[in-house]
Amino acid sequence: MHAALHQVLGSHALQKGQDVDYQRLRFDFSHFSKMSETEIADIEKIVNQRIRENIPLEEDRAMPIGEARAAGATMLFGEKYGEKVRMITFDKDFSRELCGGTHVPATGEIGLFKILSETGVAAGIRRIEAVTAEKAETFINNELSELATIRGLFKNAAHAARNVESLQEENKKLKKSIEKLLAEQAKALKSQLKEKVEQINGSNFIAANLPLNDSNAIKNLAYQLESELGDAIIVFGAKVGDKPQLMVTISKSLVESKSLHAGKMIRELAKEIKGGGGGQAFFATAGGKDPEGLDKAIARAKSLL
Repeated sequence: MHAALHQVLGSHALQKGQDVDYQRLRFDFSHFSKMSETEIADIEKIVNQRIRENIPLEEDRAMPIGEARAAGATMLFGEKYGEKVRMITFDKDFSRELCGGTHVPATGEIGLFKILSETGVAAGIRRIEAVTAEKAETFINNELSELATIRGLFKNAAHAARNVESLQEENKKLKKSIEKLLAEQAKALKSQLKEKVEQINGSNFIAANLPLNDSNAIKNLAYQLESELGDAIIVFGAKVGDKPQLMVTISKSLVESKSLHAGKMIRELAKEIKGGGGGQAFFATAGGKDPEGLDKAIARAKSLL
């Protein structure tokens, strides 16, 4: 793989660390950017081609370092080499390195090579994790099994990727439709809520348990009302995904003039839904476990003020 990296990425892609056991290999190397899918595929192709060639191991022990250097052996900068070195070759025109580790007698014994991931671990250092032999076979079989399961979910099983892409597009369109419906529902609610505005200590006050099932729609509704009313305290409750939620919005003018704090207020109200929350002085949210407590929390908001 080290030799393949040099072919695909360049001679700068030098080993910076490794960890190998019977389960998998980890290989760190110098490179300036994330590898593309094509580069990863090229690495795998080169390595597996060399495996199929069943290249025999050539080992030179106690070789003078000058001879190893003249033979073109890869030497890692920063490594300390003695006067005598061990040179490992798998095809003199492909992979020749100084190495003290263990090696297969021939590349064919590796069987199969599969890269699992390529990630960054430090500035200018990338990491490849891969498997070989039975582990690579198991990984591929698991991936094929997962693909078969996905194909089984569609009537036309021949084009799994196309089917998933189509499903994602359909999901996007449905989400946009739902968002539009929620916006229209919130707009209708806004008119109704404006009619229920109360005056408490010279401030506009609205508290309601809303029939909305979307946190963003509730938040937008609160901001719109606060902006249109001015000097407002707005407390909303709703069941979102079967979980109770509370939201408190307070105009900044009231935060400054009356020392009101939405975060402190929400913590008290959250007790009614057996939950907790917090936030800033002008906006705060809370979640809980007891939807039945929403009406109590809405009623308590007025008494707190």
